[in-house]
Amino acid sequence: NFAKNVFGILTSIKAREEGYKQQPDTHGNADQKGQQQQQQQQQQQQQQQQKPQQLTAYNRYDQERFTKSKEATEGFKIDTMGTYHGMTLKSVTEGVTARKAAPEPQQMPNAQQQAKPVSIARPPANAKRGSRTPIFVIPAATTSLVTMYNVKDMLQDFKFMSTEDKKKQGAKRDNEVLIQRRKDGGLTVPYRVIDNPLKLSPDDWDRVVAVFVQGPAWQFKGWPWNGNPVEIFDRIKAFHIKWDELPLDANVAKWSVHILQLSKTKRHLDRASLIKFWEYLDKYMIKYKPHLRW
Repeated sequence: NFAKNVFGILTSIKAREEGYKQQPDTHGNADQKGQQQQQQQQQQQQQQQQKPQQLTAYNRYDQERFTKSKEATEGFKIDTMGTYHGMTLKSVTEGVTARKAAPEPQQMPNAQQQAKPVSIARPPANAKRGSRTPIFVIPAATTSLVTMYNVKDMLQDFKFMSTEDKKKQGAKRDNEVLIQRRKDGGLTVPYRVIDNPLKLSPDDWDRVVAVFVQGPAWQFKGWPWNGNPVEIFDRIKAFHIKWDELPLDANVAKWSVHILQLSKTKRHLDRASLIKFWEYLDKYMIKYKPHLRW
């Protein structure tokens, strides 16, 4: 029924249009009929223009039709296929022209210039940074001239005070001592002093830069390099403090050790003698341990 009705309407319209064209104007009113037809067509066009246009409801799945009628939105420069995802408020308010004016990022010419992953570009937050503080090792025996009681007085203040005198003053023995070396310009550099090197880790041994030798070889029992003093002194700067009027120990005499002599009665010479320790140590640090803080 639908096909019959539609085709019937189309056929009648076609026959009517063809009849208008084919029928001659027998009464001589062909011009008048033509003018009437033009007037009717103009009236129909005016009526269509006066009718309010029906607003089309928005459909997110029907945006393709906007691309076919670009002139409908061209006056307002609306990008119907655009998106505001990932844009800042400033870029949205400035409009399309501002976004186009922004320079595009240049492509990297090779793989070496690409950004590194975060795991490679920076270390993990919980990674412990290695210390750069140098370490001194002194004898644990109380018969040594340098002990945990007086090492700070000797190496920091360049003044000798015996262990017995320090104990009388109420000084307490610490497991380790931190010496603050004062350098030119007011800068101070820390140095760690211990007398029990068996607790050092392999990384700590790389920071051991000075050892004070007492004399007996058993001082180096349990040390790396098989506890051999010759090999130890090839890797660590060795020092020996003695009284100037006493003879030198036989073992110290055959080892590569720098001798620092003190006088039992002339305390004013302590500074000149002890300051040599830092002069010898600085030369060693420049050559062998420049990566440490000194």
